[in-house]
Amino acid sequence: MPQTPPRLKVDAITRRFDGRDVVTGVSLSVAPGQVTCLLGPSGCGKSTTLRIVAGVDRQDSGRIIVDGDCVSDDERHLPPERRGIGLMFQDFALFPHLSVGENVAFALDGGLRRNRERVGDLLERVDLGSFIDAYPHQLSGGEQQRVALVRALAPKPAIMLMDEPFSGLDNRLRDDIRDRTLAVLKEENTAVLLVTHEPDEAMRMADEIALMRAGKIVQRGAPYHIYNNPVDRAAAAFFSDINIVRGVSHGALTETPFGQFLTPGHADGTPVEIVIRPQHLRIDFDREGRGPNPTPTDGVAARAVVERARFMGRESLVEFRMDYDSTILKATVPAVFLPRPGTPLWLTLRRDRCFVFPS
Repeated sequence: MPQTPPRLKVDAITRRFDGRDVVTGVSLSVAPGQVTCLLGPSGCGKSTTLRIVAGVDRQDSGRIIVDGDCVSDDERHLPPERRGIGLMFQDFALFPHLSVGENVAFALDGGLRRNRERVGDLLERVDLGSFIDAYPHQLSGGEQQRVALVRALAPKPAIMLMDEPFSGLDNRLRDDIRDRTLAVLKEENTAVLLVTHEPDEAMRMADEIALMRAGKIVQRGAPYHIYNNPVDRAAAAFFSDINIVRGVSHGALTETPFGQFLTPGHADGTPVEIVIRPQHLRIDFDREGRGPNPTPTDGVAARAVVERARFMGRESLVEFRMDYDSTILKATVPAVFLPRPGTPLWLTLRRDRCFVFPS
């Protein structure tokens, strides 16, 4: 079966400000119905990339291709209104003097009068059909966000660009609004490029994540792949808290409080870091480290003393000071588990969930 050609292709774009590269060699593609997320910390270049795709900024080199046609390179640069791209930003920017229906129909020829059926259908799909004649000040923040979404979709853009569109919403509403938005975008078969600094949002919405750092894409892939196969320690830490066990590789082995770890590919004498997420650090009450449900991946148990324990709502977070070298490690435990500070316990690692990186 032939592969669907991408709606959007970003080809090796670079952008400089004051002699400094803000975006460096960024390439990606987005197919119809696909959600690609540019994920990274503030200042990493993701919003600049989005503005270049939109046409409100211009790259110093590279190309932007929409449905097979180059819309921007060294010689040409189509303005935003000629690219067939929808834009949705954190600021909903609804016109307060226009009704909801008039806001949605703003970019349509003939306005609301000639497009009332299309506008009404879009509003119905986000459960706002009865608000077509209301005004923005009569809506909640979440409802305004949905109006902004259908306004961007009304002209049937091939591509939707979204820059932190949910960050202004109450946390309790955010998941519901994300799911509604994703459903409508999928129904429209729109190619979506979403910018966010929140890993949870990227994991929830994206088919593909492009992780950015210092103007470059450092890793691309499905959310599951990036989470479970981080390219480096910083990538692992961006998605969750991490624990770090340090050692030195000798003969492709590294001694740790939890026994020897295989560290192939690291020369003798290379300092390494063994990274483990808190949910994969196990608490074991048996001094022999065998526990009630031993697994062959757990290896040797190491003794530690409880420093602090907190209940977080769905799980408990327990901090330990290791006997071996006094480092602090964190473990998460389902439900309520609040041992007193000073309680000695034994810990094991899920070796199949560890990542090894050079220090």
